[in-house]
Amino acid sequence: MKKLLTLILALAMALSLVACGSSDKKDDSGEKTYTVGVVQLVQHEALDAATKGFTDALKEALGDKVNVVVKNASGDSNTCGTIVNGFLADNVDLIMANATPALQAAASATSTVPILGTSVTDYATALEIADWTGTVGGNISGTSDLAPLDQQVAMLQELFPNAKKVGMLFCSSEPNSKYQVDEVTKLLSNAGITCTEFAFTDSNDVSSVTQKACDASDVLFIPTDNTAASNTEAIANVVLASNTPVIAGESGLCKGCGVATLSIDYYELGKITGQMAAKILTGEADVSTMPIQFAPSVTKQANMANCQKLGITIPSDYTALATE
Repeated sequence: MKKLLTLILALAMALSLVACGSSDKKDDSGEKTYTVGVVQLVQHEALDAATKGFTDALKEALGDKVNVVVKNASGDSNTCGTIVNGFLADNVDLIMANATPALQAAASATSTVPILGTSVTDYATALEIADWTGTVGGNISGTSDLAPLDQQVAMLQELFPNAKKVGMLFCSSEPNSKYQVDEVTKLLSNAGITCTEFAFTDSNDVSSVTQKACDASDVLFIPTDNTAASNTEAIANVVLASNTPVIAGESGLCKGCGVATLSIDYYELGKITGQMAAKILTGEADVSTMPIQFAPSVTKQANMANCQKLGITIPSDYTALATE
């Protein structure tokens, strides 16, 4: 009986510790502290800026009371899941998922720990939500990097009024890229422009698929696509040699291989996400009722070096991208 009682007491104590969780951690002065895990799909300019903005905003709001642990999946969706499971084992207070596969991995792993996504284009597509209202609900919210697609189409038509064939270049494994391609195709098709999809699977076939797209197109459109953003040099080598201009979904892509973009500021998007996280951690807001937020503004930007190489004249209302 004594052994049984001891076992029951030990089990009760263990359950008590699990119930308390990391939210009961306190510093030397007795103030509550927090641990936030960031899972980032891959390292490239846009996602790096979002992570930095998120971390800066959290530190600004909570100072030393928050510890931010950043881990990069190097473009592997399965690694995103491994990272998330590690965060859950470490009993983090909140997970920030940077890019769609990271969000999907976090959503599959937990329904209790708060999750904020960023650099996610369309949450309804990413999470397969049929009746989209603007709020995910449950333990998920975040920010979207979707720039107005109709304005991106207007940009393409402004710069290339004689274009008849537009190639849609994107990664087949990124559902949010397909979402953007579908929407842009509808808008361009309504204007009498023929759109053709050219989908690569990973970095191994990006060059060959890009060449096919260039051979069949007047202009290429690349959405906010993480695989493309990680392979801009390979894409640039093909499009510049083929004299084919690229309208890019964000500034990092445009710096690498594009001529123009209507882009958000990913650092500012990360800051918005960090401010949301601070409110969740301190109890000022409930993640289940927080609507998805968007970047407050977009900017017309141009890669002047690529424009010069391709002989393209850019209107004066475009901002020149800083390229190395």
